[in-house]
Amino acid sequence: MGIREVKYLGHSAVLINYNESVIAIDPWLVNNPACPDALKTPEQVDLIILTHGHSDHASEAPELAKRTGAEIVATYELCNIMISEGVDGSKVHYMNKGGTIGWNGLQITLTDAKHSSSYDLPSGPVYAGEACGIIVNDGTTTLYHAGDTLLFRDMESIRELYHPEIALLPIGDRFTMGPHEAAKAATLLGVKHAIPIHYGTFDLLTGTAEEFVTACSKYEVEPRILAPGETFSIS
Repeated sequence: MGIREVKYLGHSAVLINYNESVIAIDPWLVNNPACPDALKTPEQVDLIILTHGHSDHASEAPELAKRTGAEIVATYELCNIMISEGVDGSKVHYMNKGGTIGWNGLQITLTDAKHSSSYDLPSGPVYAGEACGIIVNDGTTTLYHAGDTLLFRDMESIRELYHPEIALLPIGDRFTMGPHEAAKAATLLGVKHAIPIHYGTFDLLTGTAEEFVTACSKYEVEPRILAPGETFSIS
């Protein structure tokens, strides 16, 4: 069956239904004002993949992993932080950019992203490794979650190496790409479906879905706008 659907939970959080498993990418849910209340505490999560350590991406991962028993994939530094936050070390998969691991038939690869990364501890922020993008491939469908990033030319290499059909791209501007840059990123990636993320959560994130649709039309890219809670089904 493979990857069956992608559910957008607001900001950068998504749930992927893969066979009988549920995979969460950057599951910032409880404190995410864009996440529907009914989806803030999912009962099943089998794997968590983190793009970087910022609080609006990774801060809730330790408690979610402990509550559901989920495994965690992240950079070496961020994995060590997860363990320091009480996650069972046997459930942590250390990775870094350029590496690929197998998980229950999936291939998971960490790609480059251009962004900072730290994790907030009570004592203050600590270094959490470099920010990453994520490739998830089930042998038929390839999904790319760009994480927080600017537009960069090596997205062409991601296209050449991994051939993603679906891309989740930040469009909020100020801290990441804006709508125009994200539309250009979709062309470099050659994806069939471009889903905007990381926008509308806070007033500082000024990029809009409408601007993204307009920018995509200039590049002949097919945007797929998902409201928080909506699902993109894989045919």
